[in-house]
Amino acid sequence: MSRPEILFPLFAGLETLDGIGPKSAKAFAALGVEKPKDLLLLLPHSGIDRARCASVRDVVPPTTATVEVEVEAHFAPRTKGRPYRVMVRDSALEFQLIFFHARGDYLQKLLPVGEKRLVSGRIEVFDGVAQMVHPDHILRLEDAGELPQFEPVYPLTAGVTQKLVAKAVASALARMPELDEWIDPGQKAREGWPDWSAAIHAAHAPSRNADFAATAPARQRLAYDEFFAHQVTLSLARASMRKTKGRSSHATGQLQQAVLAALPYMPTGAQSRAVTEIARDMAAPLRMNRLLQGDVGSGKTLVAFLALLVAVEAGGQGVMMAPTEILARQHLAGLAELAALAGVRLELLTGRDKGSERARKLEDLAQGRIHILVGTHAVFQKDVLFQDLRLAVVDEQHRFGVAQRMELGAKGQSVDVLVMTATPIPRSLALASYGDMDVSVLDEKPPGRKPVQTALVPTGRIDEVVEKLRKAVAEGRQAYWVCPLVEDSEVLDYASAEARFQHLRAALGEGVVAMVHGQMPVVEKDAAMAGFVAGQTKVLVATTVIEVGVNVPNASIMVIERAETFGLAQLHQLRGRVGRGAAQSTCLLMYQAPLGETGERRLKVLRDTEDGFRIAEEDLAMRGAGDLIGTAQSGLPRFKVADMERQTALMAVAQSDARKLLNDDPGLTSRRGQAVRMLLWLLDQDRAIRLISIG
Repeated sequence: MSRPEILFPLFAGLETLDGIGPKSAKAFAALGVEKPKDLLLLLPHSGIDRARCASVRDVVPPTTATVEVEVEAHFAPRTKGRPYRVMVRDSALEFQLIFFHARGDYLQKLLPVGEKRLVSGRIEVFDGVAQMVHPDHILRLEDAGELPQFEPVYPLTAGVTQKLVAKAVASALARMPELDEWIDPGQKAREGWPDWSAAIHAAHAPSRNADFAATAPARQRLAYDEFFAHQVTLSLARASMRKTKGRSSHATGQLQQAVLAALPYMPTGAQSRAVTEIARDMAAPLRMNRLLQGDVGSGKTLVAFLALLVAVEAGGQGVMMAPTEILARQHLAGLAELAALAGVRLELLTGRDKGSERARKLEDLAQGRIHILVGTHAVFQKDVLFQDLRLAVVDEQHRFGVAQRMELGAKGQSVDVLVMTATPIPRSLALASYGDMDVSVLDEKPPGRKPVQTALVPTGRIDEVVEKLRKAVAEGRQAYWVCPLVEDSEVLDYASAEARFQHLRAALGEGVVAMVHGQMPVVEKDAAMAGFVAGQTKVLVATTVIEVGVNVPNASIMVIERAETFGLAQLHQLRGRVGRGAAQSTCLLMYQAPLGETGERRLKVLRDTEDGFRIAEEDLAMRGAGDLIGTAQSGLPRFKVADMERQTALMAVAQSDARKLLNDDPGLTSRRGQAVRMLLWLLDQDRAIRLISIG
């Protein structure tokens, strides 16, 4: 499907706009502006009141004033580095216009003595004299109409001035075509929103400060357009997943019963509910595309394993994918016991499997002798063939966008997909990142989990902490010690893992302390982890490699050094590594005093609650969405007008509208559907457009 001709002028080169040459076109790229259409959504963030006053005498400096003046005299500087002055008089007062590094001949032409001009700029008082340094505007009276009463202020970057942006925007606005409305008419009327073209014009021509609020009708409408385009894309992805016929995998319940009967505890209500939802999806003829979202310690592993057993009970196979080898091995260790109870064969496949060992596994997989495979991205490789793959469980961790979920689906012709995430996601982000999926939430903790006691400790008291650790190790307990960075860096005085490891080894004795960090060879990392899991070493010094999925029930102490440098969600994940056994666990957040305001707020939230969803909402409020899940690799949309944190309700409306539209008009062929295609082109939702053309 090629771009509609009516939009060509908005997709031309920037140099085709007034005032933009190759150099400024390059500078504009830093503002995310590459085509004329990008200028339409480069909205001003504030405005300057340029309404005329009769005299500078009527304003209270320092402030911006716009006034008609008569030019009286020019005073060129006698010595280098002094300013050039022009005396002017308004209806009641004499004052000076000041210019630095100015060319006299240019200023004589601009401000001829005896003539009238309209000047606008910041008035200040210096040595009792009113001055305007470098006026923003100097206009002949007949051109005064060019100056808006209220001038918008745009975001800038090196090589781009306000005047240049204003000129380029005006030139882009002149190219806007008349387009059909893509918003549902009932909703548009209810909200009192303007048409698209009127909204863009209004957003670029504010007349008061209230026009910059997210709730101003023009801005709200443009925010909705962005949310809606994004949700249409996700709904198309969801529809294309659903269109691909699934396989009905009917559970017999036998293997699940065998596991549940042998467990020392009952699953929580949330776990049972999630298993029912998953089994229902798997039995349906459509493909499952479900997100299993659970807080630290809510028992996702059991739910995922029972889901894998549904695939095996139906005569097929399941695969569980983890982002790293350490985590794949963790899953293997966690599932081995359950697999033994169910009597199914579980194997691990990673990039380290080579030669005959790998060949044997691949053969067993293709023959259906391996029921459940645990692996890393290695399971994507071409030669990995299943006899009958029915369910893929992906341990998400945000490293896995919509595109990869689709790729995985291609492995088995109609594989059901279950994505697990341990990061509780606020509703707005769940809508933005997982709008194409159905969601099951685990919001209860299994019985027997004791809350972790959390305390804040300044780094000055590190010796007391080491002393506590010595006592705990003597009692047979294990501890994690998390450091912020690996190498010593002069700029940041972060304690490096290397230095901390040496320090603790000296204090606690040889053989007690081990270390893992990101730069270590995998073999050494695995060996260090294995020694800690087996209880041979008592203290594990680590960088954040351990934040997800590591399970050592005997570890009951977590020390996080320079805790104020971590994000809330990350701290919550790290704390979740303890509190998994019977012992009372503690988490010590060590911070460098004095703490900044946000650092303090973050650590206190963590100290006061263990509810991951509350922590995630708080984190989102403090850091913003892109940061929260590392925008670069999260596949999160970058909105220009819309604000994901503050406009969640608007996004939810966009989602239900998008789903309803595609339900009524799956090919977007109706008049409104055609209008929505225009919106998708305008907002670069090329992926959506590909999905329509495939569909």
